Formats: sequence, structure tokens, C-alpha cells
Amino acid sequence: MPKPVVAIVGRPNVGKSTIFNRIVGERVAIVEDVPGVTRDRLYSSAEWLNKEFNLIDTGGIEIGDEPLLNQMREQAELAIKEADVIIFMVNGREGVTNADQEVAKILFRSKKPLVLGVNKIDNPEMREDLYEFYSLGIGEPYPISGTHGLGLGDLLDEVIKHFPDDIDEGYDEDTIRISLIGRPNVGKSSLVNAMLGEERVIVSNIPGTTRDAIDTPFSRDEQEYVLIDTAGMRKRGKVYESTEKYSVLRSLKAIERSDVVLVVLNAEEGIIEQDKKIAGYAHEAGRAVIIVVNKWDAIEKDDKTMKEFEQKIRDHFLFLTYAPILFTSAKTKQRLQHVLPTVKKVSENHNLRVSTSVLNDMIMDAVAMNPTPTDNGRRLKINYVTQVAVGPPTFVFFVNEPELMHFSYERFLENRLRATFDFEGTPIKIFARRKNE
Repeated sequence: MPKPVVAIVGRPNVGKSTIFNRIVGERVAIVEDVPGVTRDRLYSSAEWLNKEFNLIDTGGIEIGDEPLLNQMREQAELAIKEADVIIFMVNGREGVTNADQEVAKILFRSKKPLVLGVNKIDNPEMREDLYEFYSLGIGEPYPISGTHGLGLGDLLDEVIKHFPDDIDEGYDEDTIRISLIGRPNVGKSSLVNAMLGEERVIVSNIPGTTRDAIDTPFSRDEQEYVLIDTAGMRKRGKVYESTEKYSVLRSLKAIERSDVVLVVLNAEEGIIEQDKKIAGYAHEAGRAVIIVVNKWDAIEKDDKTMKEFEQKIRDHFLFLTYAPILFTSAKTKQRLQHVLPTVKKVSENHNLRVSTSVLNDMIMDAVAMNPTPTDNGRRLKINYVTQVAVGPPTFVFFVNEPELMHFSYERFLENRLRATFDFEGTPIKIFARRKNE
């Protein structure tokens, strides 16, 4: 199920970004050591009391040259549409301002769960300043200090009370859920229609559990699929059209509901930074990934064009070396017949389980080929390996000293796993644990 979305809303200089960083904590600071993964600090995963959620800092959404109050209003409206719970942030030192009251009116009309955070309450004596914030009509104000990290526990306790209950999507576990992600105008809608063909008119569009998504179930060659259509989910209006980062949030929701993610690129426009950001979320979420280059019919080609474009993709998407690349055209239906068989194949790889005995034999051979690293006279010793999960395949290496598992050797082991077993299209997770843990 997709994670709940929490948005932090408030006027400038109330400390939204400080609170954002406090809540996400080390998740932002400790980044995956994979070249080419780009991150946008506007969105991040967070966790409180074993409940995971996505956090949005609306302060990072810049909306053209609009006057400040209009920008704030549009940011608040964006949060209202996308969030399950909204943290309304105000400045305890400045009291209630006209801008606070304006934003409060917008949020109050939304009927969304609201939690009022009064920031910059840095000492107990300042708690008397809280009472005027009841006038906003939001409810109980929660005193917090972003600088010192005070009061966040009580605030988050209240936030998670409002998370929606898990909803059973009603799909059979063998059904493969597919989403097409990418920035606007790469041709996602056209690809959806071309993939479904005439079946589009005979299947019923079932509203998905994610707001505004349309799920389209269909079957092909005795395999059940569900297309999670993000293509038609763009709203009209300045806040959406001028906010490129908005498309990332939409994609994030679709990714979390998917088994296989099709990262769609526009062959005419090439690769831009936003493509890498959106693809990076699919990689981090551990989903199977296929890179689909659409509008390939519009490119003037010679015998080197495809190979050169593929190399360009590999150079830009260093974190997706495992993802197959398909060159297609929704317009001419060129190579579209390869999409669903590839989806089925990478889905199988995503859920592939390797027996422990075969796995350990393979690792022993790999270590014989390339001995484990040493550090100050200490050598890494791998006692045994076990696969603990699928979707994506996840392996735990029980070793004598986990810190001796250098990144380069971990990459070698991953490459050996990929060379031995067919893991095309799926990320692999590797963890080192001390044997007696």
C-alpha cells in the first residue's frame, strides 16, 4: 500500500524546512552510495513509531513571480489535494499574523486532518504564548522547537492518529501492477492507450485507492495486469503547470502501488535532470524497472543511433544498470509487442527466490575467485548467506566484521549474483550482519 502523505504548510520563516529535516532525520543525511542517484529535498520518507510516511516541505515549491500571499495560498492548495494529513506551522515568537489566518481559512475548508505546530517555543516560559493560536480554529496547538528538537514526539503522535487505514486493493497476488512514470509530455497517455489497444474500451476503469488515479485491469496471454494510470492525473492551473516538482509526488504514489515501473523517456527531447529524479524514486522504492524510450519513430537514425542513445541512458542512469531498455513508438506501435513480455519477465525476477544451498555454493565460488578484502590485518569472513525477502530480492551476509564489507566488494558480490541468476530488471539489496546477531 502507498505510504500516507504528510505536508508541512505555513508562511515563510516559520521553520518549515528545519522541522522537515528534524522529522526525516538521518534519512536525508545518509544517502545511498550509488553514483547518479539525484535527490530532491522537497520530498522524503520518514518514520514514527514504526509507521512510514512521505513528508512534503511545501516551502520548497516556488510558484513563478506571484505575490507572496498568492504563492502561499497555492502551496496550501497543493498540500490539500495531495496530503492525507497537514501540519500547519506557525511562529510562536511572532504570534498570529494575517497570513496565518488566511492559510488557516484555506486549510480549514479542506476538511483534511490538521495538526497545528507552533514552532520556536524554545523554553517552558514561552508556552503561555500558545493560547492566542486557538483563535485560528485548528484545534490544540503543539509547542515545538525545530532548533532543539523539542515537542516533535507529541506532534507526530497526533499526526499518525489521522493516517488512513490500510485498504485491500482487491487484486489477486499474481496480478502484476504496472505504472508509467515520467515528466509531462513524454507520451505516457499514448503508451497506455497503445498497450491496451481495443481492450481499453471493454475494460471498466476502476477508481484506485490513490486519489485521482485510474486503475485499468486487463489480461494478456493468461496473465492478469493492472495499469496504474498517472498519465491523466495532471490538473489544470498555474500551481500544477509551473511546479515541475509536483510530478515527482504524483509519480511517488504510483510507484509505491506498483510491482513494475516503466520509466518513460522522450526520444526527441533526450534526458533531463527531472527524468533522473523520478527514476531515482523507483530505484529507492525497490521496484522492478524498465526504461522505455518513446517517440523513437520521430528520430532520424543510422546503424549507430540506438546504441549511442542506450549508452547515453547508461551514463545518466548509473543506478539503473539492471534495467532493460526498450525503444518504442506509441504512434506507430513499433516494438510495443515487447513491453508486456518484458514486464512479466522482470516481475518474475523481482520475486525470484534462490535456495540457500545454491546461494552459498555460488558465494564460495565467488570468494575463491576474488578473496574478501582486508583492513589493518583483519580479513572479511563470510560465514553464510541467506535470502530473506523478494520484491526486491534481499540477501543477508553473516560475517565476522560487517564494517569490512566495503562498497566495492558488495558491488562485486551483486555482480556475481546477477551473473549467476537472472535478476535483470530488479534491484538487489545486500546487508552484512555479524554472525552472532
